[in-house]
Amino acid sequence: MSIPEHLLEIREYTGPGYLPVIDFQSWRVAILRHCDDLLPARITKMQRHDQTDEVFLLLQGRCLLFLGDGKATIGEVFAQELEPLKLYNVKRSAWHTHTLSPDAMVLIVENQTTGSANSPEYPLNEPQRQFLVDRSAGLYPSA
Repeated sequence: MSIPEHLLEIREYTGPGYLPVIDFQSWRVAILRHCDDLLPARITKMQRHDQTDEVFLLLQGRCLLFLGDGKATIGEVFAQELEPLKLYNVKRSAWHTHTLSPDAMVLIVENQTTGSANSPEYPLNEPQRQFLVDRSAGLYPSA
């Protein structure tokens, strides 16, 4: 006999990229997996969430989280490699993006209303883009 869904909701995601898997009241749990749009050479911008923090938890593989200092624009860019099973809370209005190894899976917890209306994007300049590429060396198996 299976457990009724009003008692237990079971979800998974095995596709590429980002997908919310559980929403409840004011929060959302999502899974982020590798996708080609997150290859370092393809990252052209950062985003920020103006109404909420965002929590990342590396479940498997490798993930580099990039953070940009600044309010209206992005100044210095920082890189943080996530360690498995540690919580990383990206603060509200912090510019950020990430790149993942092909086998990576990251759990994300954020406000359910987080979306394009309250998450502006800002383009990276060429030195910032190069920083992402340089810091990601070794994250991907050589082709």
